[in-house]
Amino acid sequence: MSLKQAIFLIGIILVIDQASKIYIKTHFALGEDIHVFNWFKIYFIENDGMAWGTKISDILTSITDRTAKIALTLFRIVALFGIGYWLYLVTKKQQSKILIWAVALVFAGALGNIIDSVFYGVIFSDSYGQVASFLPETGGYDSLLHGKVVDMLYFPLWKGYLPEWVPIWGGTYFTFFEPVFNVADMAISTGFILLIVFNKTAFGH
Repeated sequence: MSLKQAIFLIGIILVIDQASKIYIKTHFALGEDIHVFNWFKIYFIENDGMAWGTKISDILTSITDRTAKIALTLFRIVALFGIGYWLYLVTKKQQSKILIWAVALVFAGALGNIIDSVFYGVIFSDSYGQVASFLPETGGYDSLLHGKVVDMLYFPLWKGYLPEWVPIWGGTYFTFFEPVFNVADMAISTGFILLIVFNKTAFGH
């Protein structure tokens, strides 16, 4: 796979990711959902920047949320440049197609969520109890670098109480699969899965 082909793949993922997020943001109020199947919902939530609906307040509890948000966003931007340089190297050296695919997917997913984190606070109004507006006259819901990532894909495949014999969680109510995610998260996860499953093919010796 050439660099141009990798960029084309990244472009397709970004278009799908951002189109789905913008549609959800401008057609759903926060917390609103649509039952597509019993095991699949379109469910609009926002998070502070971690993949799969994880909140940074659960991870960076020693500093304020706003400071943590800026730190996380800046870290992800720096990491994105590193991933981009890696993608350039692997395509230039014509390394394994699996490796190029994986790095391109991770880059596309990371960029997709970074766009939310950097710009969505400025270009959208908030979604609390209302459908957000794009480029509202009164300004966005927050400042640059303080946007929230839009998630909407929810697959509650099974819900119920776990058997009592299950260690630690026995008897508790459990949902599989609990996280709500987006197309960018899927791209990142697929890239990592390719690297893990096809490790020898991707990296050779």
